[in-house]
Amino acid sequence: MRYVQLRAFHYVATCGGFSRAAEELLLTQPAISDQVRKLEEEYDVLLFNRQRKQVVLTAAGEQLLQITRRLFDSEQQAMQFLSESRALQSGNLRIVADSAHHLLHILAAFRKRYPGVRISVRAGNTETVVNSLYNYEADLGVLGEMPTLKSFTCDLLNSSPVIAFVARGHELARAGRLTCPELARHPLVLRERGSKTRTKLEVAAKAMGVDLKPAIEAEGREAVREIVASGAGIGFVSLAEFGEDTRLVPIRLDPEDQMMMDEALICLRERRDSKLVHAFFEIARALRPA
Repeated sequence: MRYVQLRAFHYVATCGGFSRAAEELLLTQPAISDQVRKLEEEYDVLLFNRQRKQVVLTAAGEQLLQITRRLFDSEQQAMQFLSESRALQSGNLRIVADSAHHLLHILAAFRKRYPGVRISVRAGNTETVVNSLYNYEADLGVLGEMPTLKSFTCDLLNSSPVIAFVARGHELARAGRLTCPELARHPLVLRERGSKTRTKLEVAAKAMGVDLKPAIEAEGREAVREIVASGAGIGFVSLAEFGEDTRLVPIRLDPEDQMMMDEALICLRERRDSKLVHAFFEIARALRPA
């Protein structure tokens, strides 16, 4: 088995095809195909199903991909270690967050201190954040809870109560405060399953004997915001994430029904000593409210 064969397999699997892998590695498609074919032949294993011009991993391919993810992530870490002096000058930091709102002040401070670092931020619910870190598709994550898994290093960013919100012209716009049973009598706009806000709401409501059923289910916080702004129902969000939107009116939950959302900055424990990850955590801790 040769390194180039494993690398060819890994890039075909992660890029989604032989042509894209060839472009990424600056090689020809036949060269990539030949390397993968030799790997399969040498070990008598089928790594890809090639049907109708689509490339899909087999069960064996999926298992090998989990290994090569660690292999090439370790390679990346080795490169970072060997060029630490450059890591904070021209590195890449990948973040996936359930809400980028909690990172804005940290991002500004990080960019000011390390202007050469390229940062990418993408949105995702709790499942997306955790899976992205496990699959080495992100360096840092932001979750709506403090994870208990030992595989993560985490720091609390802030805590804020969950609130309801409606369109300014909604019949409940002047309510000010509502209970869970009162909310259940109105059309609700909830996020997709896997959202920590939705899970926390449903668990708390169930404990009170209340069933919060969505009239509309939407993927992503922004989709919920737009649907609620149209007057279609009641949405939920943490107070810290409500922001400024003149179309919307916040409604506090009754103190007895109040739920708190903890926002945590997390990374895989094995990645905590990465130069960029460590630097981001340091700035986040320095800016954390007392």
